[in-house]
Amino acid sequence: MTSKKATIDDIAKLANVSKSTVSRVLNDTTPVHEEKRAAVEAAMKELNFKPNVFARSLAGGQSKTIGVLSQHLGSPFYDTISEGIISHFTGSGYWPMFADSNDDLTIADQAVENFLDRKIDGLIFIGAMLSEEKIVEINSRVPTFIVGAKLDSLAKQCIGVDNELAGYNATKHLIELGHRWIVHVKGIQDHLDAIHRFEGYRRALTESGIPIDPELVCEGLFDGQSGYDATMDLLKKGKKFTAVFAANDICAMGVKLALHRHALTVPDDVSVIGFDDQDEVSFTVPPLTTVRQPAFEMGVAAATAIIGMINKKPYSLPELPAEVTVRESTAKAKP
Repeated sequence: MTSKKATIDDIAKLANVSKSTVSRVLNDTTPVHEEKRAAVEAAMKELNFKPNVFARSLAGGQSKTIGVLSQHLGSPFYDTISEGIISHFTGSGYWPMFADSNDDLTIADQAVENFLDRKIDGLIFIGAMLSEEKIVEINSRVPTFIVGAKLDSLAKQCIGVDNELAGYNATKHLIELGHRWIVHVKGIQDHLDAIHRFEGYRRALTESGIPIDPELVCEGLFDGQSGYDATMDLLKKGKKFTAVFAANDICAMGVKLALHRHALTVPDDVSVIGFDDQDEVSFTVPPLTTVRQPAFEMGVAAATAIIGMINKKPYSLPELPAEVTVRESTAKAKP
C-alpha cells in the first residue's frame, strides 16, 4: 500500500488501536502508552505512511515554521549567521523558511507579509532594514527577534556586537602600532553598523590626539569595489596614509588589490585591518588582521531565543564581544 492510499483508519486497524490513539501519536499532543505508540509507529512504517507535517503541526496550534529574513544572502557574515540558526533548529521540531531582501525595502515588506500569510510561529531578522517602528508593529503580530542589529525598543529581542567599540578597538590597534595617517573606508552610508564603526574610528583618533582628516574618510558600500575605488582615488591624489581600517573584510580585499596595483606591499608599506573575520581571510596573502564577529554563535542565540519566545519560556542572551584578531596584514609603522 502506498503513502497516498494509507489513512489513519488503516493505521488504527493494523496497530489494533483506536483512531484517536493514532491522532495523539501523530500530533504528539498527549501522552500515549509506549506499547501503543510503538504499534502505531510500526504500522506507519509498514504502510509507508507520510504524515502531513503542516496539518499535524497546525493541529497542535503551531506551524513549527520560523521565518528568517536576511538582509543580503551571499554575504559571508549573514550566511554564517544563517548556518548558526539552521544548526540550532535541527532536531528542535522547528524549521526555518528563508527569504532575502537583497537590500530592498519593498522586497523586505513583501517577504514579511508572505511569511505571516503562511502562519509562521516566529520571525528572525538578520540585519534590520525595516524601520524600528515597522519591526515593533510586526512583533505585535508574531514573536520577532533581530540578530546582527540592536533596536532600543526591543533591546531584549536583539543580539549583536557593539560596533562602536569594535571600530574603536580596530583603530586603536593601528594607533598602538604607531600609525597616525589612518584611512577609514566606510560601509553603506545609512547602515547603523557602518555609522557606529565610523564613530569608533573617530573616538579612537580623538582620544589619541590625532586630527581627523576628512580626506582619509572614504564612502563605501561594504563591498570590494568600494574598497578598491577609495584606495585608488587616495593613491592618485597622492594622499599620505600608512594604514587602512576597512568597514568589512570584503572591502579590505579591495583595498589590498588597489595597493598591489600600485606596487605597495601589505603590511610593509600599508597596514590593513578588516571586519567580520570571514573564514577565507586567514588564507589570503598576507592573512588579514580583522575584527571577529561571532556570527555563528549569534545565529544559535537567535534560534534559541525565538523558540523560547514562542513557547513563553525564559531565555538568556550570551555576551558576544567583537575581538581584534591579529594576523600578518598589520605591522608597526615605519619611522
